[in-house]
Amino acid sequence: MAANDDFILELLIKHGLIQPTDMEEARRSASKNGHGPVEELVRRGLVTDSDILRTTAAEAGVDFVEKIDMVPEEAVKALPKQLAFRLSVMPISLDGSHLRVALTDPFNFDAIDTVGKELKTLEIDPVVAPPDQIEIALKRYYGSASEMVHSLIGAYSGDELQVKQGTRSEDGAMESDEGDDAHIIRLVNLMILEAHRMRASDIHIEPMEKRLRLRYRIDGVLQVMTDPPKKLQSAIISRLKIMSYMSIAEKRLPLDGRIQMRSSDGRTSIDLRVSTIPTNHGESIVMRILDKSSLTLGLPELGFLSDDEAVMERILGLPDGIFLVTGPTGSGKTTTLYACLNAINKPDRKIITVEDPVEYQLSGINQVPVNMDVGMTFAAALRAMLRQAPNIIMVGEIRDLETASIAINASLTGHLVFSTLHTNDAPSAITRLVDIGVKQFLVASSVRALMAQRLVRRICTNCSQPYQPTEAELRSLNLKPEQLEQAHFRKGHGCDKCRQTGYRGRMGIFEICVLDDEIRRMVNEGMGVAAIRQRARDLGMRTLREDGIRKVLAGMTTPDEVISATMGDKD
Repeated sequence: MAANDDFILELLIKHGLIQPTDMEEARRSASKNGHGPVEELVRRGLVTDSDILRTTAAEAGVDFVEKIDMVPEEAVKALPKQLAFRLSVMPISLDGSHLRVALTDPFNFDAIDTVGKELKTLEIDPVVAPPDQIEIALKRYYGSASEMVHSLIGAYSGDELQVKQGTRSEDGAMESDEGDDAHIIRLVNLMILEAHRMRASDIHIEPMEKRLRLRYRIDGVLQVMTDPPKKLQSAIISRLKIMSYMSIAEKRLPLDGRIQMRSSDGRTSIDLRVSTIPTNHGESIVMRILDKSSLTLGLPELGFLSDDEAVMERILGLPDGIFLVTGPTGSGKTTTLYACLNAINKPDRKIITVEDPVEYQLSGINQVPVNMDVGMTFAAALRAMLRQAPNIIMVGEIRDLETASIAINASLTGHLVFSTLHTNDAPSAITRLVDIGVKQFLVASSVRALMAQRLVRRICTNCSQPYQPTEAELRSLNLKPEQLEQAHFRKGHGCDKCRQTGYRGRMGIFEICVLDDEIRRMVNEGMGVAAIRQRARDLGMRTLREDGIRKVLAGMTTPDEVISATMGDKD
């Protein structure tokens, strides 16, 4: 559970809006259906979003404004547009030297201090307002962030821009006093901040023959944004390479780098992993936005229902052995492993990871990056890690026999090892290890559990409505009559919060295979994956589609999502 949820729950009890028994019941319900406890209280009607905002405002000693109506022009002019969008704050009145600004979190002191430093002659008086009211007011009085990007683009009328080396500001961006450079700096920063605000996981900037295409990947689906002008292509790419500490002179080879910026609320940093690759019409850039908030998620937030959560807790409590997570690229394997490590990260345990590359930096965990140029391979790093006397080891991916052998030997000498493999289902991980050369008796004695996973989109809770699937969808899910009797089918109607898609956020569907003595005997005797899979099914293993169906019946996702994610599920 997030610390913020704990804080809000305590405030709600303190102000008499809920009882301690309500809080405990919400926590139990949240662990079953994958919601946060505060969200569960709202869903059950015990409190409203306004109640929560009023409570936090009262605790901070500031006013609560339910609706932002007419805002004086002098108040709007007092706060620069880019700062208002970056921090998600809206000025609502100006009284002498006092500027009242609305924000959603009265304890966001970073944003309040940033506004105060920018407007040195004014005293800042914060108030609390609903997030949708702030967003509507920002669009009404300043224009949308997209319109701001258009205005920045339109402000430049030249045919070519030269991006010069500047100085690095506090938020990790480059600053320059040159007017043309300043337009590009603001444009690139806004593209990144807008992607973060829209919860995008990737930003794709792709040079085409006559256009520069901009796309954001939101909830796993690429969405086309307004293209920047083709004439700004070299300036935008050079700007991003400078921010990523890449050579702007090297355009013939793929390059990698990182960018760190402040989020729009000014409280958290945005980490981006940047990669370039030369194409026919220029360098294509992909920026992956690394969302650190996903690392603090509990198992319910990842999509584990209560019974699977109990199985996972038993796996995480094992003293040794190997736990493998399988699935294609982009199926959330790394996020799951990080969440597992975060759950067992205690002061009395030493945890070391070897990754290529280190995407998220975890507090209290030793993370070793792979560096092929100097011979630091997965295998070399693993050998060195074992001399560091760790309790728990995570290997980013088992790719070859050497890495697999060292990981298995580590598990047989008292270490708990986590890793990933690229297979379609959980039992196939066993045959994959054998295929790369691991002896069958070593697989049987070291592997404790296997898990396959996929990602499906969650139904937007803001516009969720009851829904009756079509006959074709019901046939595809192969539902039994008793399942239909207890089903709660839902579908998102489409709203501003989900960009009219009906989905907001993603969760996992899982296939967990725990090895028993019989499966170990079958592995040792070289029996095929079909027999192993049948034995795992007899022990209660659910397939990916079956787990997805459970979440469809619970109204957490839709049949379309589960069907598309499990097309290869023969069961």
